[in-house]
Amino acid sequence: MTDIAEAAGVSPMTVYRHFPTKEDLVLVDQKGPLVAERIAATSPAQPLVRRISGALVDAAATLTGGGRPDDLAAGDAFLLARLRLMISTPALRARHLDSHYALQQAIVDALGDEVADPDAEFRARAAAGACLAAMHTALVRWAEDDGRTELPGLIAQALVAAFGADAVDIGPAG
Repeated sequence: MTDIAEAAGVSPMTVYRHFPTKEDLVLVDQKGPLVAERIAATSPAQPLVRRISGALVDAAATLTGGGRPDDLAAGDAFLLARLRLMISTPALRARHLDSHYALQQAIVDALGDEVADPDAEFRARAAAGACLAAMHTALVRWAEDDGRTELPGLIAQALVAAFGADAVDIGPAG
């Protein structure tokens, strides 16, 4: 953390203020607010898994600049490097699990009054957890593939594999 502070030209205390742990430096949550916003904008008439799936695919497209595999942008390369580091480092894998739990909570919170009763909340947590597991599988595949495959498409494929063709509303999934 001291080396990072020095390279950034700030004090170590400043780094710790923004990133309480070393793991937080690597696993900054960019998806939570974006996914929650997408879910809140969907119609409650749609099936829950489809709403969550669509939000995850849309968020991936936004975070990767569309996910063009032939033109790996700097942001995509950074995401790819972060994923590789997360996959290879046990402490980061554990922190990644924490971030998935937080994302699961953000999804449930975005559903608002729709999950007012305990049974509806349970169903939402189960659907969100299953969708996040499929997304994680796609992220690992994307990292192993050196980012050559379009990430939003990989996430859609994983969701279709887990839930069937009606899981996503983005056309044919690759």
